[in-house]
Amino acid sequence: MKPIIILLLSLLPFGAFAGEPVPASAAGEPTVAELSAQLEALKARTSTWDKIAARLPRISGYVQTGYEWSETSSTFFIKRVRLNLAGDIAEKLDYRVQIEFCGPKIVDAYIRYRPFEQLNFQLGEYKLPFSIENTDYVPLKYEFIEYPLSLRRLMGFNDVCGLSATGRDMGAMLYGGFFNRKGYSVLGYNFGVFNGEGLNVKDKNKSKDLVARLTLRPVRGLQIAGSYYWGEYGSDYLKRVRYGAGACYDEGPLVVRAEWICGTTGLPAGGELDSDGWYAVGGWRVTPSLMSVVRYDTFLENSSESASRQTNYTAGVVWQPVKYLRCQLNYTYEDYASRAAANRNVVSLMLSGIF
Repeated sequence: MKPIIILLLSLLPFGAFAGEPVPASAAGEPTVAELSAQLEALKARTSTWDKIAARLPRISGYVQTGYEWSETSSTFFIKRVRLNLAGDIAEKLDYRVQIEFCGPKIVDAYIRYRPFEQLNFQLGEYKLPFSIENTDYVPLKYEFIEYPLSLRRLMGFNDVCGLSATGRDMGAMLYGGFFNRKGYSVLGYNFGVFNGEGLNVKDKNKSKDLVARLTLRPVRGLQIAGSYYWGEYGSDYLKRVRYGAGACYDEGPLVVRAEWICGTTGLPAGGELDSDGWYAVGGWRVTPSLMSVVRYDTFLENSSESASRQTNYTAGVVWQPVKYLRCQLNYTYEDYASRAAANRNVVSLMLSGIF
């Protein structure tokens, strides 16, 4: 009995301590004040990271590669390898840099200020605001592998004046829209002043090229546009004037588009070259991922010589089974008016990997 009593007496101090409240920190758990301090520190770190992340560029890009066959050639090709960086400097002030690794060059590098819907400003290197396709149909949206002849030959892709600039130039532009209707403006405009010498090239003369475009969108999906380009290129101030007009309906499953482009080009050897061409496109989105398209495309390089005409008839399919893969198959019959050139059948396949 005595040993039991001694044991009970020895446990009494522990029981007394057990009945008293122990501070949370002594038990190894943080107090309310400590939790509040940790929460405020976490909020500060999160806010700092959000500010840093908001200044980091958004990275995207794509690779376009494929195969082409004709009676005179059979080749694999890499058409474009683009890396795009875009971000916000401040509210209504942003930037974009796009690099082409296939023949390395910067194709876009500009800062844009957008204070109002009706008036915005853009400075740097970018697409010229000329024609519907050059302005609104970027390669990942465009239904065909190649742009039409008149656009390529008169708007700096493989221009008759010698420029090869993917339809771009360096300069400043004002643009905007009026009468907004649920995400689009009924009346839009672009007006720009450019070097007129192509990608990342300083002006070779003191004059500046002028580009103007007016767009009317009476209903959603429909636009009617007119474009004008006036310029002088090279150190000899050679004339380069372009006109364009067209219409496009692109809404739901249906795409219908047509455009006429013409121009006058001063030649280094003397004299002027008048050129004109037009194209018509029809397309149907069979499903959200599958589209069939056809195009009639004709271009007369020298208006005084009918033998300089080339006409292309193209049929194609666009299939995008997943967001990051786009497949295009085109068949083109090239018809040359000149007896010195043989007509061709061309089959092209291009895959676009998007990231």
